[in-house]
Amino acid sequence: MSDLYSIIDNSSLLMFLFYPRRQHSKPPDGAFDIAVPVEAGLEIVCRAYIGQKDKPWILYFHGNGEVVSDYDGIAPLYTGRGLNLLVTDYRGYGASGGKPAFKEMVEDCHKIFDHLYSQFSAGGEEKSWYAMGRSLGSISALELADRSPERLAGLIVESGFISVANLIRHLGLPFPGDLTPLEEEYRRLTGAIKLPALVIHGEYDRLVPLGQGKQLYDSLGTEEKELVVIPRADHNDIMFVDAQKYMDAIESFVRR
Repeated sequence: MSDLYSIIDNSSLLMFLFYPRRQHSKPPDGAFDIAVPVEAGLEIVCRAYIGQKDKPWILYFHGNGEVVSDYDGIAPLYTGRGLNLLVTDYRGYGASGGKPAFKEMVEDCHKIFDHLYSQFSAGGEEKSWYAMGRSLGSISALELADRSPERLAGLIVESGFISVANLIRHLGLPFPGDLTPLEEEYRRLTGAIKLPALVIHGEYDRLVPLGQGKQLYDSLGTEEKELVVIPRADHNDIMFVDAQKYMDAIESFVRR
């Protein structure tokens, strides 16, 4: 699927969809960084927030304007419930090397998961892993759910989308060309996902409208899926408008 993004990667649209920040701070107490090699001389930095090692592990792909250190204040919502949170940056973000592009982002998510799964699942302990993507990060989470279902217990998508073309139109961005092959692959991919899935979306999301989240939910091939709408929430305040409902939905899903 990664090659289908070349039409976007080779257009001016790329600068509107990635907002890399080089901000990277020292991990807080109880957290630590992991550098994952994705190609020769290039690493992606992830941050681990450990709750209880025998509880579920969530590999989290953040939004396009965020970095891992933004989650230092959010991670306690997860670790306080015993959940383990692994937040990953993208190329060009935080302390990670390279420049962001969709092709590499899609390819890197598999290498990141392979590395972290190997590191934290060593010793023969049974662990439950979940792929979670917020906004832009939903692309990576969906990729993992499609390609690595045997190692995942479920999929969580927050503020995600099903149609890149519709999102570009909604945002009034310059159209790069014919996105039909990419749109068709998205439909195939989501329809092929049979993992249990949780879709969370803000009622008043102005960046990625709720309709996109509902279409994504409808297109998922799994019969075990749930849609949770956070009332009054927009795109960037969804975790805070009703943190109780947001986290209750995640905890209930991963402990099911």
